[in-house]
Amino acid sequence: MKKTLLFIIIVLLSLPTYTQSYVGFLTDNYSGVNATILNPASITNSPYKLDINLTGISAFGSNDYFGVNLFDTFKDGYSFDLESTKSPSSDNRALGNMDVLGPSFMFNLNAKSTIAFFTRGRVFVNVNEIDGATMLSIDDDTTKDYNINEESFNGVAHAWVEFGVSYARTILSNNRNRLDGGFSVKYLKGLGNAYAYGKDVIFTYDADGTDLGGGETTGSISSSGTLNLARFDEFDSDDYDYKSPDNSSGFGFDIGLTYQWNPNSFSDDEVNDYKLKIGVSVTDIGFINYKNGIREIYSINNTNVSEEDYRNSESINDFLNSFYNRLEGDTGYKIDLPTAVHVNLDWNLNSKLFLNLNTDISVMSKSRVTANRIASTVSLTPRYESKWFSFYLPLSVVERNGFRMGAGFRAGPLYAGSGSIISAFASDNNQQADVYAGLKVPIYKNTPKDRDEDGIVDKKDECPEEFGPEENNGCPWGDKDEDGILDNEDACPEEAGEVENNGCPWKDSDGDGVLDKDDECMFEAGTIPNKGCPEEEVTVEVQKTLNAFARTILFDSGTAQIKDESNAVLLEIVEILKQYPSSGFTIEGHTDSTGGDDLNRELSELRANSVKNFLVKNGIDPNRLLTVGYGESKPIMSNKTRYGRSRNRRVEINLID
Repeated sequence: MKKTLLFIIIVLLSLPTYTQSYVGFLTDNYSGVNATILNPASITNSPYKLDINLTGISAFGSNDYFGVNLFDTFKDGYSFDLESTKSPSSDNRALGNMDVLGPSFMFNLNAKSTIAFFTRGRVFVNVNEIDGATMLSIDDDTTKDYNINEESFNGVAHAWVEFGVSYARTILSNNRNRLDGGFSVKYLKGLGNAYAYGKDVIFTYDADGTDLGGGETTGSISSSGTLNLARFDEFDSDDYDYKSPDNSSGFGFDIGLTYQWNPNSFSDDEVNDYKLKIGVSVTDIGFINYKNGIREIYSINNTNVSEEDYRNSESINDFLNSFYNRLEGDTGYKIDLPTAVHVNLDWNLNSKLFLNLNTDISVMSKSRVTANRIASTVSLTPRYESKWFSFYLPLSVVERNGFRMGAGFRAGPLYAGSGSIISAFASDNNQQADVYAGLKVPIYKNTPKDRDEDGIVDKKDECPEEFGPEENNGCPWGDKDEDGILDNEDACPEEAGEVENNGCPWKDSDGDGVLDKDDECMFEAGTIPNKGCPEEEVTVEVQKTLNAFARTILFDSGTAQIKDESNAVLLEIVEILKQYPSSGFTIEGHTDSTGGDDLNRELSELRANSVKNFLVKNGIDPNRLLTVGYGESKPIMSNKTRYGRSRNRRVEINLID
């Protein structure tokens, strides 16, 4: 009896479980009719004209008590009982989910609405609050005796089929935003169900507790607590022959929305041209009413019940009624579907690479014994997606099972994958494995041609042979004025201009020949040397000042070398000349009558050039300056006196009229 009970519990704790069937595939934009499972709104804006699912099956195995190294399980002589790891807790659980999508199909009613018809078979099992100490006691090979002490536990198993119709349509659509809504209505046919709920259950098994006489013994059972049981039929009797239960049906509903956003604009001819898609859905709203189901409550307070009596009973129900107190009995009960909320974000990285974030959250409490529930999950799935091939790499965190990593693909009509295959083989304590596969017949919409591959279909492309942007109707940008700046960036596409002025020619607002970019007085005509600003006229007073300074310029005797003490005076002259950048000046050299005429003329010219060189060196344009040596020909005083000769040795700077 001990090994039989252990086997039953192992089976329960190894049952399939997961929150979402077909992990990775359902978020593929090419999943077609399968997408109704996760969100019925997803089937609108599909790339298919018609999609037919022939068959698909998704099955999972998981628990939080037993763990194995999958590679070890393939070795000869592997003992699951001895070599698996155990993780006992006060609340060990198992969940089960097998999902078979039968013949199903979808097609577009028009550009904005889609309809789907589907058949689906499902099996769900939930076992909650199993004390790990119970498992350790049953698994103890040192003794055949064991004890079960469960404050509370519950479990429910359910199998049913669905015949459904889904409808989805675009509710709102503009250039950048699209909102789709959808719903599914499902007729549910129950195939079988059972649930159990125990309160303060204590169960003691003594392998030699009953004396059969003649030195033979058998096991005895002592127990206490309350046990609630329900089942669709008396399936545990020896002569039971399964048949589909009568009066076991109901209706279920799924509802969902998807929002798509494109920062540029949607195309009428392209699919999946969103940047971000957000989906929200609620699935499996409803229940199945087992009107002929049996529901009973027992007090299991009794001691030393012989194991022989258990073995000789026709059924568990016969055994319970014979040895325990039936507190309550009734006919008919309802089993709720595993209602869940799903939130999905799909980011289009480029035309073929996507990143998907999906959350599945159970609405059903674990303590609700008349309902199955999923395990809440968060998944991040990078995805490569194209018309005939997709590949997925789901990374998931599953409630009570931790991190999982899987892989999946779609290749034409075939899809297959697993939400945990990579992590399952990489772990020494794997508690989960799953797989899915299916076959479909996809019939795609007619894809518009785009010969230049610029993203604009030929019938809307004004230059179908040349790559060009959408904002220029598919044509490359030209350069009409041939200034090297493309028309889309040229503020003056009809007039050649400069890059610095956005393709426009520079203006000369005051018409003074100085472009505005260089004109410091752009609205007042000026001179080029004065940077476009008007200049003041050289007055008589300025002329006197120049000559007053010039006459103080001293030279070494008999040479053209300017004395150092004259540098300050020359710099003053430089500043005056800079104030009149358009004016030209003559630098005139003069001598006294000492010496010959030719010598004096040569010396005066050399001195005039020395002054010019100083002025040019300090920023005066040489083209503004003329030099001339007059020698002794233009005295301003008599050369007969020393004073007169000193005044005649001079330099004058005069404005050129």
